[in-house]
Order: sequence, then structure tokens, then C-alpha cells
Amino acid sequence: MRIVFMGTPDFAVPALEALLPQHDVVLVVTKPDKPAGRKKKMTSPPVKTIAEAAGIEVIQPNSARTPEFLDAIVQANAEVGVVVAYGKILPAAVLEAFPLGCLNIHGSLLPKYRGAAPIQRAVMNGDAETGVSIMLLDEGMDTGPVLMTKRIPISDKDSAGSIFDSLAPLGASTLLQALAGLSAGTLTAVPQDGAQATHAAMLQKRDGLVDWSLAAQVIAARIRGLDPWPGAFTPYGEGNLKLFGAIVAEGGGAPGSILSYDKSGLILACGEGAICVSEVQAPGKKRMSAYSFANGRRLEAGQSFSPQGLSPQGFSPQGLSPLGPSGGGN
Repeated sequence: MRIVFMGTPDFAVPALEALLPQHDVVLVVTKPDKPAGRKKKMTSPPVKTIAEAAGIEVIQPNSARTPEFLDAIVQANAEVGVVVAYGKILPAAVLEAFPLGCLNIHGSLLPKYRGAAPIQRAVMNGDAETGVSIMLLDEGMDTGPVLMTKRIPISDKDSAGSIFDSLAPLGASTLLQALAGLSAGTLTAVPQDGAQATHAAMLQKRDGLVDWSLAAQVIAARIRGLDPWPGAFTPYGEGNLKLFGAIVAEGGGAPGSILSYDKSGLILACGEGAICVSEVQAPGKKRMSAYSFANGRRLEAGQSFSPQGLSPQGFSPQGLSPLGPSGGGN
């Protein structure tokens, strides 16, 4: 089949790589290059790198609604479009340019988690499973009929990053099955039940702030769902201490207080119960084991995060503070 592929980040790469040996990918559409890293070096999207290495024409329009973009799609004369995390809403004229429709890989079990952050939200909300949906795009936000779904479990050690790594190849293999069924006419597109739909809003950096008054199970799931971006954090000196690899642990105490630490991680009290954080990242530093961090700074049980956060130099009036006689944090 002649295919136009539209995608941008790493999540889209396995799908493009799966298509190349089996179909005729005649055009790749991706977002424009953008500055990346501390030096703000202009960097190509991962999909562009793969396409250029395969000798496929690449276009990078600023908008999907220009006449030039539609002309490029029409001239490609493709039977089907494939969209994987492209990052732009396609207008009806573009969708109608494909005789067999435009397929999308979405990282959730639709109609649950329509929107920009379905994988992260599933982990953050403590869901037991997630998956991929292959759907036919319409003009709505992930509202098109579904052709095929595949499920995977979410464990209490999974992060959004680990689920991304699982769903990307699963989405690619499921896409190939859906294309085969679409070509043979053996697939039926099933309309979504809009009454069951939920929205997975785009994440912001501020979403990472940990509310220690919440229950341990809730906090642990949020920390894992925010890994790798934007990262869950708690105030630390003049910056933030990022937290990773959280699981529910035994114990309890004043919310935000340190209960203990060992090589398994740093045990912190929550509004109900406690969590064990296996890794942290201090401002300007690399990600490291929570044990090494706590040991190097000589943290002690019975200290609590104050509103100003933990001082990088150790305990101080502006950093961790002892618990008061009533057991509440200062």
C-alpha cells in the first residue's frame, strides 16, 4: 500500500520502521526542527532522521491547514495515511485525501484517555492496564471509530517511560495487522461510546509538585506517571528535588517526613502510609540513587520537608526541620 506517514517523536519511530519493509511509504510529514539541549542546537525530530536515512521525502509544515500542505498530500497519491504522535490536528480535507482513511495509533484503550498524555495519565491514576488503539481519524480529538486494540498490564513498578517503551513496538505490530485487515476488508470500525470518554490533558511542569497530604498509593502512582517528564518534585533549597521509582512502603508519620533510608531507597511519610523512592535528582545534578543522596547528605529519620524545602547543605532553619512534639511537621 502507498502510505503517507505523519509522526514526530521517538514513540512514532517503531511504527515507521515496521512499515518500511512491508509498504511503500511515499512521504513523511513531521514537525519542524527545533532547538534542543542547553546549547539550543537545532535538532531534527527522530522520525525525520529515520525517513531521510531510508531516502523518503520529508516535509515539515508549520501548519496542517495550508493549501501547500494539502497539495503535498494529494500529490503523494497514497491509499492510506498513518498518524503516530504527529502533534497537529488534521483538517477534513487532508483526511479525505486518503481513499482508505487515515489510521492513528493512540496510546490508550479508547474512549478512555483521549488527548495529549494518555500513557502518563493511566500510570498516574494507578490503572491496572492500558494499551494501544488503532482508529480511523476524524476531525475530533481522538474521537474516530476504533479498528483494533491491544492491552498490557501496568505494574506498581512501571513508569510512564517504561510503558512508552512497551506500547511503541506494540502499536507498530498492531498497526501492521490493522493495515492488513483494512486492505482485505475484514475489519469493522467500531464507533466510540462518547459517554465513556475521559480526557488526558497535556502535562505541565507544575503538575510535578508532590502533595504530601495525599495517600501513599496516590503519590507513588503520580511519581511514576510523571517519569521521565516533567518529573515529580518536592522543594529543595532554591530549586526542586525530583523523585523517581516510588512504591508503597510500610510505615507512617507526618506527611513529607523522612522515616528511614537504606539501599532500597528513601522512605517518606505521606498523608496515609509511606513510599519508598529509589532515585532522586538534585538541581543541576544527574539522577542518582536515593540511598547515595541521603547518605551523602547525612539525612536522618524524624526530619521533615519544610515549606522552603530541603537545603542542599543539609538540615538548616531553611531546610529540613525536626518534627514538633505533637508529631506534626514544622
